[in-house]
Amino acid sequence: MHTQNLDASTGARHPWDLYTATQRWGFLVLLFLVSTSNYVDKIVISVLLEPIKAEFRVSDTLLGLLSGISFALFYASFGIPIARWADRGSRKFIITLSLIIWSMMTTVCGLAQNFWQLALARFGVGAGEAGALPPAHSLIADYFKPALRARAIAVLMASATVGYLIGFVGGTQIAASHGWRLAFIVMGLPGLALAILVHLLLKEPRQLPEFRPRHGTQESFLETLRALLAKRSFVHLLIAMVLYFMIAYGAAVFFPSYLIRILKIPLTQVGSAYGAVSAVASISGYIVGGFLADRATRHNIAWLAWLPAIGIVVSWPMLEAMFLVPTFTLFLALAAIGGFALNAAIPGMFAALHAICGSRRRAMAVALLFFFANLLGLGVGPVITGALSDAFSSTQGPAGIRAALMLVLTVLLPAGWFLYLSGRHLRVNAEP
Repeated sequence: MHTQNLDASTGARHPWDLYTATQRWGFLVLLFLVSTSNYVDKIVISVLLEPIKAEFRVSDTLLGLLSGISFALFYASFGIPIARWADRGSRKFIITLSLIIWSMMTTVCGLAQNFWQLALARFGVGAGEAGALPPAHSLIADYFKPALRARAIAVLMASATVGYLIGFVGGTQIAASHGWRLAFIVMGLPGLALAILVHLLLKEPRQLPEFRPRHGTQESFLETLRALLAKRSFVHLLIAMVLYFMIAYGAAVFFPSYLIRILKIPLTQVGSAYGAVSAVASISGYIVGGFLADRATRHNIAWLAWLPAIGIVVSWPMLEAMFLVPTFTLFLALAAIGGFALNAAIPGMFAALHAICGSRRRAMAVALLFFFANLLGLGVGPVITGALSDAFSSTQGPAGIRAALMLVLTVLLPAGWFLYLSGRHLRVNAEP
């Protein structure tokens, strides 16, 4: 959004001047709930892979396809045109419509009668969820002034952990007692009710003429792409986040399978114990990471990238060690430390993105990042991990999944390096 002159009717120089602090945080709660639904429907499949594998008798490679490419391909493909729309249209309408689509398609997953029907339904979930985060990030930038954005982003991204916990605990409990199909249905239906609340309560600053994008200021897709790729900080940040998502979404989808196969942990205990530990570690990481990012940038904006780099590098040995310990208790302890450090990186990375991209291309920048991060990270990551697991298992038996996960985790190290490089150019590349 462009900063506008003071409007006589609203007295607002910036979009965030339109609302009280209570209203702004209320809107953030709504976006938090939307994003929670997004992550519930995205992640619940990870705890359902084993019963799906048993019923349809498919390989880990196909499970990687189901949890990765089948979702990420449509998510990535729809993300950019939806972001173009979000940079000039009603973000409230986009979020509401997207929420309806992905909730309905998650419910349809529970009706699938074979593997390929389930894969097609996941295409639909991915297409719907493409309209969630870019418009939400764009709205947050309008609701909150720059000095508060990292904390607001931290709250929004904490929804990933809440969604993860709901998907893990709820999904495992329902699947264990009533089957994996009902788990999809129960997780999908609440989103339809939430869509009504979003339509009624969320506000769009662009309803006021002074905060609508001015005619003729919309960049073409190629202009936006050239402007972003010309910035070294954006390119390095993009590479770092693709590698990050290969772990956060790609490899992590097989963590429950490792616990079930190697440590022989029951499905319900995986959901409750590991899900709870992951949730606490992640939420605390988001909160601390957001606070530190806002504080550090008062001195040097480069810390928006350097703090995440530190968090990612610190998380790596903890996550590797998870797969070397013999007990579930030690696994949970290391998962808590590694998860805290890994998730503390998120607020700074997204705040860096907002600082780099400029107001005219905010949703597009988020969509471009998610295009590559989801297509390569979420999409290819599980397939690579699954294929490596199948390959190693041919010689190592069930322990092959351990070797696959430990190998894939090494991509965290170059992710930290590229974040460091992004920070070196961030001050020069930043735009209001």
